[in-house]
Amino acid sequence: MSVNISSGSEAAGKSVLITGGSGLIGRYLTSALLEAGYRVSHLSRNSNQFGKVRVFRWEPGKEILDPVVFEGVDYIVHLAGANIGEMRWTKKRKCEIINSRVGSAKLLHKVITENKFPVKAFISASATGYYGSHSSERIFTENDQPANDFLGSVCSQWEDAAGLFSSSGIRVVKIRTGVVMEKNDSALAKMLLPARMGVFPRLGNGKQYMPWISIQDLCNIYLRSIHDENMNGAYNAVSPQHVTQSEFMKALASVLDKAFFHPPVPSVFLKIALGEMADIVLKGSRVSADKIQETGYNFSLPGLESSLVKTLT
Repeated sequence: MSVNISSGSEAAGKSVLITGGSGLIGRYLTSALLEAGYRVSHLSRNSNQFGKVRVFRWEPGKEILDPVVFEGVDYIVHLAGANIGEMRWTKKRKCEIINSRVGSAKLLHKVITENKFPVKAFISASATGYYGSHSSERIFTENDQPANDFLGSVCSQWEDAAGLFSSSGIRVVKIRTGVVMEKNDSALAKMLLPARMGVFPRLGNGKQYMPWISIQDLCNIYLRSIHDENMNGAYNAVSPQHVTQSEFMKALASVLDKAFFHPPVPSVFLKIALGEMADIVLKGSRVSADKIQETGYNFSLPGLESSLVKTLT
């Protein structure tokens, strides 16, 4: 993957520790960091080797974490967290989703501060679910408050845990990510299953917005957050182009050169099938990309169709 942000001189001798490094974003980000010249290590629940990366085992649920993993680490990227869309949101699953993000961040903070490791920055994943669902002309910015629903609560607690590092004098950046354009292991991969058969379903009324970003731009935003010492706080990692779910499906049909067969899937059916988790596909707001662009960041793939073409070819 092409990297256009960090130069080798900026990365030389610098070390990045990633939690959740074997996940979707972690795999691409690891490659981007290595390409840029950083040394990379992972914290994982298993110690399987990951290419050129040194892997350390941890069990955040049991507060098992050897302080030695932080020796020489300059930056931490915290991506670890139970998959929000993997199974129904039972009471138990909701606790797993929250604790896997919040509890793990608190454990990292505890070990780092107790041992006084000189970490330069803590970069935490978050999500545009922070803003909830408001399918209107309103465009949400990083200054808006979290939504009063489960996803809003998850993101708020996630970011508050990251904020512990800020109170300890460590620079903190929180990356609120939209739907990631990647074809093998993502929300888009699930959309491609019916799409390749010529079916592009309208979920609910289809008017819910789908903030999205290419995997290339997302990785480059993470790299920028590492080397740009002026970046602090929350940043939306979303394309500046706003599209609804129906518009997204129409663009996907065009890129796949398929007739646009757009049958409705009523909200009630999705709620019966998925329960409260149906919010993931039925809700979505317009989200601003202005703040990250004001840092000087230029999107390599700002348009949906060009991003889909790049992703699918």
